Amino acid sequence: MKLHELADMPGATKARKRIGRGPGSGKGKTGGRGIKGQKSRSGVSINGYEGGQMPIYRRLPKRGFTNAPFGKHHAVINLGLIEKFIAAGKLDAAATITEDALIACGAVRRKLDGIRVLAKGTVTSKLTLEVTGASKSAIAAVEAAGGSLKVSAPDTASAE
Repeated sequence: MKLHELADMPGATKARKRIGRGPGSGKGKTGGRGIKGQKSRSGVSINGYEGGQMPIYRRLPKRGFTNAPFGKHHAVINLGLIEKFIAAGKLDAAATITEDALIACGAVRRKLDGIRVLAKGTVTSKLTLEVTGASKSAIAAVEAAGGSLKVSAPDTASAE
């Protein structure tokens, strides 16, 4: 078999429908849109329109709350990943691990509203961490390994 002999299996491809190419095509003039009406016009979108009946998104009750303007978004890192970066030699377990150190070594991409440590994974090194947030189980896991985890308040000056 040569390169120029390669072809799709019969029936694998289908010719596209060429709309608006004269009356002989069967899809000429109105192009399969019928005559008149909103759906025959260009540039109209009727998603969510239910023929005048009350739409489902208005019939159903609204639930929940979104704290859009004041919500905090933290970058998240797991203890197991911090341990992995220490094993790879990208982080120094003897020194205090700050948020800037986590960004510099590539463990976290960006700070957002601060970095929050979660307890997934195991910790064997004696760590000293300084971050914006941490789960209770993460604090317990670090202290159980003989380290300390200091949670500092986020600096609000940079947000203003």
